[in-house]
Amino acid sequence: MTTGSLRRRAVAASALVLTGALALSACGEKKESTEPTASITPKGGPDSKLAALVPAEIKADGVIKIGSDTTYAPAEFLDNNKVVGFDVDLFDAAAAKLGLKTQWNTTPFTGVITGVKSGKYEAGISSLTINPERLKDTEMVSYFNAPIQWVVKKGNPLGIQVENPCGKKVAVQTGTVEVPDLQKRSKDCKAAGKPEIKIDQFQDQSTATAAVASGKDDAGTADYPVFVDAVDKSRGQLELLGDPYGQAPYGVALKKGQTQFAQAIAGAYKAIITDGTYQRVLDKWKVGKGAITDPAVNPKVS
Repeated sequence: MTTGSLRRRAVAASALVLTGALALSACGEKKESTEPTASITPKGGPDSKLAALVPAEIKADGVIKIGSDTTYAPAEFLDNNKVVGFDVDLFDAAAAKLGLKTQWNTTPFTGVITGVKSGKYEAGISSLTINPERLKDTEMVSYFNAPIQWVVKKGNPLGIQVENPCGKKVAVQTGTVEVPDLQKRSKDCKAAGKPEIKIDQFQDQSTATAAVASGKDDAGTADYPVFVDAVDKSRGQLELLGDPYGQAPYGVALKKGQTQFAQAIAGAYKAIITDGTYQRVLDKWKVGKGAITDPAVNPKVS
């Protein structure tokens, strides 16, 4: 996967559902405090050793303020104005291990990292792929792996092949790892004397997916969990194309220099992996293929 990618993300799947998601996201920043539900409450309560690593200013009110682009089902999205998804369930459970509650704040994807850097948010959780650029600006804790997946209309009426998308119009969200992947494929098409890919970029994933469902675009590319969810909700409009490829680790973004807090979060993820909460969450959202066993602070990526 291209190292220079910025990356990422939501989907709802049918045009009606997608339109609703856009209407919600257009309302500006929303705040939702959450606590782990009974189905995802980790075992054993808070870990005092990990909790001791939490910054004093966060420990003071017991709430961690999170910035997230909540348009990326099934990772993070709005359901009746409540932020839900596997990213949400996982971090709520990890936060409970630190003795913290969570406050999820909806913001455009481009505002997640900038919000963390400015101090507006104490964490950024938005299906953020860990890459060298983000590691320069933030501390990151890995918690999930997401390969790239393609989607087309049901039955693949245009006979599109992932290996040969030359000349096709492909929908993708701006700033995601899929953009440089498409750009490389398009250059390969040109080098082979074939038409370049028409890369149709959108500010949010919901609109990109709707473009495929409506037939405006020939295919779409996004993270595997996104299109698994989209196909499931599309009422027969969409289908997955080919196998997922590559591995892109998702990470929690923290302000640069907060290495102890990053270690605490990594430890909290490890704790919920050990007690089984982690796998239960992934299975609930049908994204078990992305499970990892070793959350890490600032892992090496290429």
